[in-house]
Amino acid sequence: MEAIKTNEQFEEIIAGSEPVIIKFYAGWCPDCTRMDMFIDEIIADYSQYRWFELNRDDFPEAAQKNDVMGIPSLLLFQDGEKLAHLHSANAKSPEEVRDYLQNLPV
Repeated sequence: MEAIKTNEQFEEIIAGSEPVIIKFYAGWCPDCTRMDMFIDEIIADYSQYRWFELNRDDFPEAAQKNDVMGIPSLLLFQDGEKLAHLHSANAKSPEEVRDYLQNLPV
């Protein structure tokens, strides 16, 4: 998963016509660390998406603008629009993440 390093990069990535998934996380977040233990296999299974990660502590305005209240959260973007949002409460297990991905609109 590629790390987003600037607001400009974030805006450019989400504006593209290709669907992208962005994981909002923080370094101090235990649930984020737990997700890191299983996400690579899921990314391999869902390679039709480009995957990125964004540290919400470094980009609080992006988190606020996209209603990221808890972490980790997985958001699907395409053409500058947020199409889906897996909130942290439902992102605790590989099964929950896979269920979210299986039901995405694109």
